[in-house]
Amino acid sequence: MHDEFLCHVTAYGICGGRRIGVPLGTYRAPTLALALWWLRDRASWIAERLDPSPEDPAFPAGALVPVAVTVADVPALLRAWCADDARQERAADELADGRLLRIAASDDTTEYELLAESVDALRMQRAGPGLVLPVA
Repeated sequence: MHDEFLCHVTAYGICGGRRIGVPLGTYRAPTLALALWWLRDRASWIAERLDPSPEDPAFPAGALVPVAVTVADVPALLRAWCADDARQERAADELADGRLLRIAASDDTTEYELLAESVDALRMQRAGPGLVLPVA
């Protein structure tokens, strides 16, 4: 079982013809449960900011309008991932097995990426055969 997990959330877009990443948060989770909780929390945070409630008093009447049906619904995709127990279980299994977990959703302008990775798995990769050099 892996004990610690590095979690990152990044938004990627095109600026000046180049793909640019903007970090939206990082967390070093001491447990698998906290890593998954943080990823769900960040996914919900992104969804709420991309798709706030029109009844929210912070927005004047008519300030929010629906996007075209042809635009990918990133907030709905992120909310669905958060609410899907089977997908959460698969995510937990991936992390528990030491594999990188990547959740990504894109619209016309931006890709939102949530990553989590075992600290132990990272350490094992660094200590792998690439670091062992024969001495002549």
